[in-house]
Amino acid sequence: MTLNDFTKQTLEFPDDYEGKVIATLIRSNENIKGRKSILYIHGFNDYFFHPHLAEGFHNNDYNFFALDLRKYGRSLLPHQHPNYCRDISEYYEEITESLSIIHKENGNEILILGHSTGGLIACMYANYGEKNDLISALVLNSPFFEFNISKTERDLNLFFARIISFFMPYANKSKPLSSLYNRSLLKSYYGEWEFNESWKPERGFPAYFKWLIAVFNAQQKVRSSSDISKPILVMHSKRSDKAKKWSPEVLGMDMVLNVEDIKETGKKLGKKVTFIPVENAIHDIFLSKKEVREKAFNEMINWLNKTIK
Repeated sequence: MTLNDFTKQTLEFPDDYEGKVIATLIRSNENIKGRKSILYIHGFNDYFFHPHLAEGFHNNDYNFFALDLRKYGRSLLPHQHPNYCRDISEYYEEITESLSIIHKENGNEILILGHSTGGLIACMYANYGEKNDLISALVLNSPFFEFNISKTERDLNLFFARIISFFMPYANKSKPLSSLYNRSLLKSYYGEWEFNESWKPERGFPAYFKWLIAVFNAQQKVRSSSDISKPILVMHSKRSDKAKKWSPEVLGMDMVLNVEDIKETGKKLGKKVTFIPVENAIHDIFLSKKEVREKAFNEMINWLNKTIK
């Protein structure tokens, strides 16, 4: 499959504090009515460009949908600050609308697959979202449950971020990401993939302080009061490290998040949590080397087959 094998649907919502706002629901043209469905939610500095995921799910009798959240990817409008939000709940509208559309079209189980920040958002929605009863299970691909810095540094950064953003709501840290991660993905460097670098820039969109605070608040809520009743699969690399320069090892570890943080918070999500650590996986497990991602995908499907009858 290629991205030409998908249809996009623009979802319109009431204006927010920046004006017009949309999200984009992407559906595979190979969906068959009545099958179980996957709704994929991307991470920060990201959007849907994973047709191989849809192909894998189709081969296992699942329909596939993906959501480009407001101010990301296909949903980013010229007047908007990319990836900006003031509260994670802002994304609930498009998740609710997407779940309603998928349920109306298929009338069968819906599973959310969330990557990184998308995993955090999925957990928040599963706890507090309007249509969370339509979700049969969650699959979390390296969920963003904690900033990959010391707690002291995190708390100090947040202290100043709150003060500064109170007076300057668009204050930010520019180029917050290492160039190594995008380069580990791109075919033109060390990876296998091609994507729109206007929607996924090498050093990342600015990390707005308001967004950082919104993410932290959501992380705190998930850590302290998550009570998700549905089955949850947490997938993560077996190894994480903050690489400073390129080496082949970058293609076998999570260089974005600390996997120990993922495991620690993952235990607190609900009563039905399963963990799958993936040998030699990168941050986005399903963009890892072919043999790694295929093994991880098969393990995920096995879990789904056992869990969702």
